[in-house]
Formats: sequence, structure tokens, C-alpha cells
Amino acid sequence: MDSIAKTPEPPYYAVIFTSQLSDGDNKGYEAMGDKMVELASQQKGFLGIESVRSADGVGITVSYWDSLESIKAWKEHSLHRVAQEKGKSQWYERYALRVSKVERDSFMNL
Repeated sequence: MDSIAKTPEPPYYAVIFTSQLSDGDNKGYEAMGDKMVELASQQKGFLGIESVRSADGVGITVSYWDSLESIKAWKEHSLHRVAQEKGKSQWYERYALRVSKVERDSFMNL
């Protein structure tokens, strides 16, 4: 995914997921990621997503949500929980998850 999300006027929330892929077999990772983006976009409160991954396996995905309740519902979604477990057990060497409230934003050429 290589676009900038078009979000509404603040306030809204950003979930920032930073990860380092493991050196092992990451079979199924890309397909699961695509499925999670598709599924997240169908959830109540989803506002958009931005994601990048470098050649050395470090990735940053930022998803935008209208409320903390929407974020919690997504975290607890059954298929998302499957992806979380595979990430912990197979795909990620390490990761960090941060939730932030967006108070202000600005865009150029959107």
C-alpha cells in the first residue's frame, strides 16, 4: 500500500504498528496482511490505513479509527486475533504497538 489515507477532521485515533520480520519462513505473511487490510476496511469506525516496509524487513503500518471502542473491537475480531497469534509465533522478531489521539493534521495535494 503506497497511498496517504484521507482522514476526517480531528480528533480521531491512530494505531501505529512497527514490526521487524523474522529471518525465518514468512510464508503466508503478505496474503494475511492483504486480508487484514480488506477486513479492517469493513469494520465500523475504520478511517484509513498507511503501510510501508523496508528491504531489511522493518515495517510501519498506521491505521486510523474514529474511537477507542472501534480500535478495541478490531483488536478482538476473531480473524484479526488469528493474524496476531501468527505474527507472535512465526512472522515477527519484534514489534511495537502504539495508540495515539490525533489532535491536528495537515495535508498537501490530497
